[in-house]
Amino acid sequence: MNKVFIPPIKIQGIKSKLVADIKKFLQWDKNNGVYFEPFMGSGVVGFNIAPKRAIFSDNNPHIIEFYQNIQNGLITKNSMRNYLDKEGSNLQKYGQEHYLRIRERFNKTHNSFDFLFLNRSCFNGLMRFNAKGGFNVPFCKKESRFSQAYITKITNQIEWVSQLLKTNDYEFRVCDFTDSLKLAKQEDFIYCDPPYIDRHSDYFNTWSEDKEQALYDILSKTQAKFILSTWHSNQYRQNIYISTLWGQFSIDIIEHFYHLGASENNRNAIKESLVKNYTVAQVCDTQHTKQQSLFGDF
Repeated sequence: MNKVFIPPIKIQGIKSKLVADIKKFLQWDKNNGVYFEPFMGSGVVGFNIAPKRAIFSDNNPHIIEFYQNIQNGLITKNSMRNYLDKEGSNLQKYGQEHYLRIRERFNKTHNSFDFLFLNRSCFNGLMRFNAKGGFNVPFCKKESRFSQAYITKITNQIEWVSQLLKTNDYEFRVCDFTDSLKLAKQEDFIYCDPPYIDRHSDYFNTWSEDKEQALYDILSKTQAKFILSTWHSNQYRQNIYISTLWGQFSIDIIEHFYHLGASENNRNAIKESLVKNYTVAQVCDTQHTKQQSLFGDF
């Protein structure tokens, strides 16, 4: 019942570790109103909440097109298996040469099958684009990446999403967060996972103080309920915007580990904030979550 299902597109900073806490804090009837996720990324939060109606949006067109192609039946469990059987075999035979061939092809055609191939065989699961919008992440150096077990895992993830899309009313849009959030009404729910300010950026997800301020301005006025996830602190520093912008809202802190990079030395603790414009009566598991005392422990 509490199992977290992982979607087929991998994103660094995927919020699978936060799904259980977000669902605990979710005080909204998912059968009424519309669920908005304006920074879709992997979609792991929304897909696990599984609302009846949703608008998923992102300014990365490749993510949106991938899920539109599951929705329209172009990408299926079987079509992706056939593709990965072929291209995985070529990868094992030709290695980096084939990876670079697929990357060059994707940057010309933006094919969704190639997008998943790159996403699952690039270095460290990065999703990075150059100034011209070209995917530029190097090869992960694993020629045998697409084993039959791994292909089955991916195609099962596609089938899970496909079934969600058949039984619910979901729309996928390429747009800025300001365009989607202006549609939210009182009976709706918003989950925001913007790029973490002062920590990460790429071509499609550049983030700045101005954008953080713009998001705050919208969420502080919305009639819908919302949860925003953002970083709170790590062993080196803290997110100043927790106090300068988001401090008026109810904030809970979740501490866990992210493992980034090839070394276990990069597995460092981070505290993340769940910012809400409503309070929750039920207290979550205190072993993992503690109610924010705004200037509490760092």
